[in-house]
Amino acid sequence: MLNLQDSALFRTENYVNGKWQSGSAGSLEVVNPSTGESITKVANGTAADTEAAVEAAAEAFKSWSKTPAKQRAALLRKWYELILESADDLGALMTAEQGKPLPEAVGEIAYGASFIEFYAEECKRISGSTIPTVANDRRLQTYKQPVGVVGCITPWNFPSAMITRKAAPAMAAGCTVVLKPDAGTPLSALALCELAERAGIPAGVLNVVVGSDAPAIGLVLTQHPKVAKFTFTGSTAVGKILMAQCATTVKKVSLELGGNAPFIVFDDANIDEAVAHCITTKFRNGGQTCVCTNRIYVHSSIQQKFAEKLKTAISEVVVADGFTEGANIGPLINIQAVEKMESFMEDAREKGVEVVLGGGRHELGENFYQPTLLANISDDMRIANEEIFGPIAAIQTFETEQEVLEKANATEYGLAAYFFTRDVGRVMRVSEDLQYGIVCSNSGVFSTEVAPFGGWKQSGIGSEGGHEGITDFYETKFHSMGGIDI
Repeated sequence: MLNLQDSALFRTENYVNGKWQSGSAGSLEVVNPSTGESITKVANGTAADTEAAVEAAAEAFKSWSKTPAKQRAALLRKWYELILESADDLGALMTAEQGKPLPEAVGEIAYGASFIEFYAEECKRISGSTIPTVANDRRLQTYKQPVGVVGCITPWNFPSAMITRKAAPAMAAGCTVVLKPDAGTPLSALALCELAERAGIPAGVLNVVVGSDAPAIGLVLTQHPKVAKFTFTGSTAVGKILMAQCATTVKKVSLELGGNAPFIVFDDANIDEAVAHCITTKFRNGGQTCVCTNRIYVHSSIQQKFAEKLKTAISEVVVADGFTEGANIGPLINIQAVEKMESFMEDAREKGVEVVLGGGRHELGENFYQPTLLANISDDMRIANEEIFGPIAAIQTFETEQEVLEKANATEYGLAAYFFTRDVGRVMRVSEDLQYGIVCSNSGVFSTEVAPFGGWKQSGIGSEGGHEGITDFYETKFHSMGGIDI
């Protein structure tokens, strides 16, 4: 067992209606991806367990939705404070089950908690309106009311922040939540439930069901008539299936799906800054994020200089177990992720790629992959078209602004895009012409609780974060009041 300061955060049962419960399908194993060793076994929930959680959430909604926003805000604020107090333990749990370096995991805890703080404050500012009347005996008003029970499915790559980014605005708005975390990384979710309970959040407001039968649990969350809204973070392929399932009951839907982020370096860019930010956004979490740099486009006049500096920077990246001091990259999540990198490399080698650095498994273990740099990329390579989701950087060249914009936009995805230039006019043009929900100029860092996070095209629907992140958890009611005596 992990050496936690607060051992009570190590929970292994599902959390439904304020109670810790075993799973109807027994238990499932949680494995450390760095070592392959078993961490523990957790409850293996089923569709029936999920249905029970939905019923509990629907019952809790009756009182939680009527709780004044100021009271909900106070409870959420307490939850936020408890999370920050336990950041070291929560980070250790995350590193054990997910693999990312400990400082990065602790950073995610703070990032995830920031959404709880933000929406605890934001929910007190949501208001309806009075509309100028159309007749003297009528008054026209709108109300904002919580939508109801919210079903959530979250991924393994951010096992804490993807939960709070959904649950915090939902709960702040007066909704109740039924959440299915990834079965490979459930400990972070269950620890958050322990702290929510300590904060005094009422039974049934937050429910977590861990289970290996994802399709069956997903079917409950997308088709149960008492679930009013569904939100999912994951692949575009799975998101399409879940969206179709939601159509049977016409639920409100939010989807944060795959990405294929371009990273454009123009000839007037500060090359050192571009390289530093490329390392940050390409190799964060081992390249396993939906907003990681995916396609690197460098102007031909500076390609050699950029590539040399990027090679040096990549060679200095430290690959190690996430608990190792100084580690920059941990393991990939599982062997299937490593095999995906190998399939990319096999395809690229067949089509004439130049392997500048890396290109194979790392000696540390079966889930580790070498930070890799590739050149001589052709348009027919899979690596030039598909989301990589791993530590492979591939450089392509371009000649003109229009050419690179066409290449950058030539994808079904539209989540995040990055570009570097010192030309202010180009900053404005390119930011407007990139078909992405998130655009970063001269930076690879953008995530914050105060701004919207969402994609265009097949990268998703809706936004998380900022004022936009809470609006979808409300319904707007129009009240036409007649019979006014004047």
